[in-house]
Amino acid sequence: MDRRELEYFLAIVEHGSFTAAAQAMHVAQPSLSHAIRNLEKQLGGKVFHRLPHGVSLTPAGDALVEPARQVMRDLSTASASVREVLGLSSGRLDVVAQTTLAVDPLAELIGAFLRENPKVAVNIADPELGTDVTSAVRAGECELGLVDSEHPIGDLESMVLRGREIFAVLPPGAVPGQKRLSVPELSTLDWIATPPGTATRAVIEDTVGTRGGEPTFAVETAHQAMIVPLVLAGAGATLLPRAMAGDAAARGAVVLPLRPKVVRRGVLFWRRGPLSPAAAQFVAMAETIAELRR
Repeated sequence: MDRRELEYFLAIVEHGSFTAAAQAMHVAQPSLSHAIRNLEKQLGGKVFHRLPHGVSLTPAGDALVEPARQVMRDLSTASASVREVLGLSSGRLDVVAQTTLAVDPLAELIGAFLRENPKVAVNIADPELGTDVTSAVRAGECELGLVDSEHPIGDLESMVLRGREIFAVLPPGAVPGQKRLSVPELSTLDWIATPPGTATRAVIEDTVGTRGGEPTFAVETAHQAMIVPLVLAGAGATLLPRAMAGDAAARGAVVLPLRPKVVRRGVLFWRRGPLSPAAAQFVAMAETIAELRR
């Protein structure tokens, strides 16, 4: 099998039909169909069930998805490595991160990286669930991942990043004159959070739960961007890292530090084996920044 066949196969998986994949890749549908027939002939079985409206994967096709993604990733890494040897300052960096970590510390790290490597194209994916982030890296969909965690991820190479202080974010006019909130006081509040398994939800559950209480969630939303507007509208409180809390304060929210201080960390991780030049340089830069701030 060749690269084109795997590209076509993954495009059909992503778009759900031969027609949509052909349109997305700007190729004639007969050419795409011919390539898939060749792929199936080499594999000795069908990879798609042809349906009246689209396709579905056969067991053989389902087994091919992850290896095909990794082959494409390895080919991309090999190409980038050659370009680096030839002195070409280009390449691609694919990162998947939970939203709160994308804001802090990933945004700062990406900015520092691009100042040194302005021609590298950066793509950041944002599934909010930590399990989706790790799955994307394991499957080869993204090269680097970033999740809210205090510990390395066992089967992947990883490094723990600097801590982020967490702040209470309350509606305008709440707790007048108060300069900080104690952890026991948090249990009296109604909370706004993203769904279970997300970083914002985990921070609230872990922090409020340290006193044995269960937080009361007034609003649960999958839209991270709704949280601060909901706080400003008086629907409840939330917990956010410094950068996001600062933005909320600028919009009128009451932002208070916690006592004792609450600090969360993120883990940057990747599959074992060689990284693309862009990813390798990004990891090295992150390690250097982490060392300087210790």
